[in-house]
Amino acid sequence: MKTNYKPGVLLLEDGTEFSGLLLSSPASHKNFGYGEVVFNTSMTGYQEILTDPSYYGQIVCFTHPHIGNTGINLEDPESARTWCSGLLVNHLCDEPSSWRMTQDLNSYLLSHHIPGLFQVNTRALTVHLRSKGVLRGVLLPESEKAQGKNLLLDLPPFEGRDLICEVSTRKPFLWNSKKESSTEIRPEIQIVALDFGIKFNLLRSLEKWGCRIEVVPAQTTAQEIIQKKPDGVFLSNGPGDPSAAPYAVETVRQLLGRIPLFGVCMGHQILALALGAKTYKLRFGHRGVNQPVLDRSTGRIEISSHNHGYAVDANSLPTGVEITHINLNDQTVEGLRVKGIPAFSVQYHPEACPGPHDSLALFEQFIHTIKGHVPKIS
Repeated sequence: MKTNYKPGVLLLEDGTEFSGLLLSSPASHKNFGYGEVVFNTSMTGYQEILTDPSYYGQIVCFTHPHIGNTGINLEDPESARTWCSGLLVNHLCDEPSSWRMTQDLNSYLLSHHIPGLFQVNTRALTVHLRSKGVLRGVLLPESEKAQGKNLLLDLPPFEGRDLICEVSTRKPFLWNSKKESSTEIRPEIQIVALDFGIKFNLLRSLEKWGCRIEVVPAQTTAQEIIQKKPDGVFLSNGPGDPSAAPYAVETVRQLLGRIPLFGVCMGHQILALALGAKTYKLRFGHRGVNQPVLDRSTGRIEISSHNHGYAVDANSLPTGVEITHINLNDQTVEGLRVKGIPAFSVQYHPEACPGPHDSLALFEQFIHTIKGHVPKIS
């Protein structure tokens, strides 16, 4: 283990402090880590998490004690950039080993200006967050702790802030992974993907089913989507409070019954709001690749990948909306289907990156929904 790391500290808004050693370049009051401090129970997948737009505005604490063992590679990013506000780990592996590796985790954080701490008591921090709920925090050098306390008083909260518009693409683009090849000829299906903070592997998963995908900004209107004459609309994952993006809710409301819809994570919550339901903030959220979900139609239990801080209020769902999936840890709503309308959604991530492959059939379900739908638009 290298010995030239400097002491740092995580300051939480309730006054609690957690010390450690600074990863990457020392943060300062001009380049500090600020965000909601959350914990993730994944054993691996740190590169996917760092580049997942759903983690925008969050300082992520890994409950698994060893992080960095496989380094960083060129194949696993889930977007074109990093989004986390900071990283907290217990044991840092600074001599990783993997045939795909191009650099170690610390140099990756340094090149992307992401502050982090290691040798943090992540077990104590996780217990604290489970007890108190998600808290805002700043990550700073120990020498700048006094400034950090003032920063927490001045920085804005995340509730009600529209994070979706901050991560969404600014202009439409056609997705082409340029990596998938197959001798099987499939008819092209035209998909418009509303980008609330979309992951690459969601796009790859749709592409494998013969979809031609146009990714559009979150603020794209229903009329603009209809003019593109898609066969289906995909509602992506994304960060923050779904009720802070009323424009997205209105777009989906106008698309209901006109075009087949499939929502994932944030897309699931936006669909629920468009149906007239409500969402609420979870105490400490669901973040990890090991969440058990019950498919109520089959009785099958899927192990699933999650990253969300909000959930759909089951009691607010209108008549005609069926709860298809339930989280077995806390009984929260994990899936919806609208009776008589080609629209369904899940709270978790079926693209399995990182995570298990139990839920990949949901993409096939979307394709079958599209093929069985008689268009109602010209």
